[in-house]
Amino acid sequence: MKEQTSTPYNIKEKQEKNAAYRSLIRAELADELYEKILNIIIIEKRYRNKDFSAKELAKELCTNTRYISAVINSRFNTNFSCLINEYRIKEAQHKLIDKRFQEMTIEEIGSLVGFANRQSFYASFYRVMGETPNNYRRRHTTIK
Repeated sequence: MKEQTSTPYNIKEKQEKNAAYRSLIRAELADELYEKILNIIIIEKRYRNKDFSAKELAKELCTNTRYISAVINSRFNTNFSCLINEYRIKEAQHKLIDKRFQEMTIEEIGSLVGFANRQSFYASFYRVMGETPNNYRRRHTTIK
């Protein structure tokens, strides 16, 4: 088997940035925003909305995107897009192997969990899981 030298899906290493505004947010406000962000993204499952953005989240929480970014960076150790995609991938993992979704295509499942297109679903899934959604489904449904 030939070793692959290029990274599939053009995945780039995450660059660490030190933004000055992160230290400007009060701890109490950061705690409050953290709880609200958790509620909206995880409990309400807003990550399923293809058009959900940091700007929309900030507007809903009556704050600005810099504060949203600061809280997500400091509390979740990631950025908004990666956080949203992480929850999309977690749900996709379950749906890919759930018998109730067996008749759905990979693309339909990607759309169901909030990805706008096939390419972004495959690239995000590969980045998080190290394999394609198709391979993941095949591997987990043939084991049983």
